[in-house]
Amino acid sequence: MAQTDQTLSPVRLLLELERRSRSFASALPQKLELLEMWNGIAFRIGDIGLIAPMDEIVEILHMPSLTFAPNTKNWVLGIANVRGNLLPVMDMTGFLYGKNTIISKRSRILVVNHASVYSGLVVDEVFGMRHFEKESWLKKLPKHNPAISPFVERCYQTNERNWMVFGMHKLAESPLFMQAGL
Repeated sequence: MAQTDQTLSPVRLLLELERRSRSFASALPQKLELLEMWNGIAFRIGDIGLIAPMDEIVEILHMPSLTFAPNTKNWVLGIANVRGNLLPVMDMTGFLYGKNTIISKRSRILVVNHASVYSGLVVDEVFGMRHFEKESWLKKLPKHNPAISPFVERCYQTNERNWMVFGMHKLAESPLFMQAGL
């Protein structure tokens, strides 16, 4: 049985459909290079802007009511009851510089839970989450206050400023931080 020009075999029909589809198809999008990002919580201690890794902060709180903790260093502000959990609250400025923070409406508590250390750390202000390209970190740390040196891990640079990464886990592991009693 001979085929006429009007009738196509199923294979030829499929090949013709494929040809037509390809002629009307849009081009595939070009391969985009995705930048790997690093995220952190930006905050201020005194006049120093820092950033903590997102995975090292459990939550951010407004200042709760505190109960005095006797026989502790002056940077231990007290104990707070946060949803039924007792949270020791420490003053970061007091710990680092020996001078306690003046609590204001902008003051916040960064909660850290690492290596059996569950603590609230009072900072002067929290600026929120910041995102950095992983490649934007500086190979050499800029000059900074020596009191924070043991806790600074690296620094990211943006158009507006340098952001030093403050290791909350390093702080929680610090023998000085662990010795809060008199």
